Amino acid sequence: MDNSEKMFELADRLKSLRDEKKDAEQRVKELNAALDETDAALAQLMTDTETQNFTRSGTMFCLTNTTRASATADRKDELFEALRAEGYGGLVYETVNANSLSAFVREQISENDDVLPDWLEGLVSVFEKTTVGVRKATRK
Repeated sequence: MDNSEKMFELADRLKSLRDEKKDAEQRVKELNAALDETDAALAQLMTDTETQNFTRSGTMFCLTNTTRASATADRKDELFEALRAEGYGGLVYETVNANSLSAFVREQISENDDVLPDWLEGLVSVFEKTTVGVRKATRK
């Protein structure tokens, strides 16, 4: 096999693999959407029926609540200034990591009688998301 044949063979293989990857990525997007939809429906049903957890076929399903926070649109700079002014400048680099900000806001709410401190009001958007945790059930 000469070099041009080898080059064309590799080019065809590369294109085929890229197409296969694109198809797989689309399938992953579809699976993630189906997972999110099913998780939300199960979490809502569990909440409606006041079911904190249950076990089925050796798997435990339990409700989990997550508090998420993000900088309010167009107020990031004000948030960064407020964090620095309150002594939390260590959270700010060029930006604030979303997970770090969420953890920080959860901590601030917990320390402030379960409400957002006044100095953060309007600077962050806070929401709770209820999801279903899935893990192998422990045997008794």
